[in-house]
Formats: sequence, structure tokens, C-alpha cells
Amino acid sequence: MLASLYAASASARRAYYKGAGRQRRLSQPVVSVGNLRVGGTGKTPTVAHLARLLIEMGERPAVLSRGYGRRSAPDGVVVVSDGRRLCADLDRSGDEPLMLARAVEGARVLVSRDRYLAGRLAETHLDATVHLLDDGFQHLTLARGTDLLIVGPEDLADARTLPAGRLREPLTAASRAHAVLVEADTDEQARTVASSLGVSDGFRLVRTAGAPLRLDAVRATVPIRGAAPVLAAAGIARPERFFDELRAAGWDVREAIGFPDHHRYSRDDAARLADRARAAGAKAIVTTEKDLVRLLPFRPMPLPVAWVPLDVSIEPAPAFRAWLAEHRIAVSNVAGPRERQRPGV
Repeated sequence: MLASLYAASASARRAYYKGAGRQRRLSQPVVSVGNLRVGGTGKTPTVAHLARLLIEMGERPAVLSRGYGRRSAPDGVVVVSDGRRLCADLDRSGDEPLMLARAVEGARVLVSRDRYLAGRLAETHLDATVHLLDDGFQHLTLARGTDLLIVGPEDLADARTLPAGRLREPLTAASRAHAVLVEADTDEQARTVASSLGVSDGFRLVRTAGAPLRLDAVRATVPIRGAAPVLAAAGIARPERFFDELRAAGWDVREAIGFPDHHRYSRDDAARLADRARAAGAKAIVTTEKDLVRLLPFRPMPLPVAWVPLDVSIEPAPAFRAWLAEHRIAVSNVAGPRERQRPGV
């Protein structure tokens, strides 16, 4: 009963904001990346991948984020990166925006409750030519020209909405997307899922664990692979997935410790992790890139710490790049298509 009421409410909200004049519109194109499911689906690494693609295309992307989990959320806009340097700390930015700012050189990253305001600042002061709306599928107050929806196997296996299931909206909402990104084994499977959801374009989302890096030497490879025993720690939506990926990659995981998503580590946490690692016979602590930014304040750590970046690609890469090149110029405008303008031109 409650799930039916929740689904009806979500559908009514979407219909309301699709009404004429109810969405705010930025001058530059908006590409939204989102999902239907509560929990981790790889949105942030996907946003990073898209930002890099747009930079390669000659764009100046601005990532607009809500900044969930910030300790300090002042009114207005926090510029985490202006495209050249970091401008905010973890407390003011949140872990995912700070991770994006560190990972994608050249991307503007802004945090605000009002993402329209953040976009206007990016256009007028940071020379942004396109916006990436992080976790934006349900952020209906801001118009967008392109909606990318990440779909996982769990979405199709359990199509119940909250509170009975894990979906924020009914599966029928997926038809509003311009393309779906599917964790599938083949390109054909991704296209089949897209078609089943009423979406014309579907691409395959591929997750790959990157080369491990050191906390105390950010760009150095960590010599603790293979048989070296480690303690794995993660404060993300689905920590068990990270632990399984480590084991599958050949890591000797002596103990795995999960924390809630966006967990803010304390110095006591860092000390306890080191104690648990020593007790388990581990020689190092391995964590995620998202956890890394929350552990940086506690350097030097009692034990060596490595993180494993999650690399995302969208396949087939040439086809998606061509698709994005065509769709990134879309500007949502009630009066219809118009010529795209760049700030200052």
C-alpha cells in the first residue's frame, strides 16, 4: 500500500514539473546523469568519465552537485574546483564533489542546494559551456536537454518502489530518459534493456578496477598486490561489491569492514582500522577513491593505505562518443531549439 502511494506521488511530481514554465532553464546545455535505484550504481565515476569526454571534445564542463553529506552547507554556491585548482575542503564540498574535483582536471565542480544558481555562476564566472547534473534524474526543478539513466540488473529484478523496494520511481519513468546505461555483458543486451524500458538508445556501462594508488604519494603505484594481506574498508552504498571485486582481482583480504555511505571518518576510526589490520595480520589498508578523500585529513596513517579507483567506460565507445557529440548541444527551451551560445561570445 505504502509503495503504491509512493509510486503515485513520484509520478505526480514528475508530471507537475513537466508542466509549462515549472522548470528553470540555464543558458548552456545540461546533461543529467541519474538512476532509479537507491544506493550505489556508479553515478559519480560515470560523471567523471563524461566530464573527460566533454573536455576532449573542447568543452568546459561544470559538474553541478547537491553535495550530500557536507558538514557545512552555507547558503549560495560552493565552488569546489574552478577548473584549475581546488577551492574547498571536504566539510564544504562533500566527498563525491571533492573526489570529482581531484579526479578530473579541467572540470568545474560546484555544490549548492540550488543547482540552477550553481549553473548560472558556472556560466557567468567560470566560462562553462555545458553542465553535468550529478544524480539528476529526480531533480526536476532544473530543465535538461539530455537525460542519461543508469540501469542495473537489480532494477529489473525488483521493480518495487520505496519503502517496499529500492526504486525511487516506477520503472515507467525510465521512458523519460534519452539513453540508458546498462551493466550488461554485451551491447545487444544493453539495447534490449533500453527497448524494454521504452528508450530508443542503450549503451553498456563497464566497470574496471584501476591500478591501486598510495595515500601518502597520490600518483604512485602501491607495491602491495597479490598475496600481500590487506584489510579492506569502505563507506559506500554497497561495500560488499567493492570487497568482492578486490577478492576477484586476487587481493588477500584478511578482513572487510563496511561503514554507512558517506561515513565521516574520525582519527579514532583511522586508529581502529590500523589496530584491526594488525590483528588480522594485514600489512596495509585498501579502500575506495570516495573513502580516500575522507581519510586525507588523517595523514600519515598508522599503516600504509591504498585506494583502488573505479574506472568506468561506456561501450561501444565510438558509438557513444558520436551520440554524446550530437546530444550535448541540446538546450531545453520552451520556445524550441535555438542557437547555442558560449559565455562571453
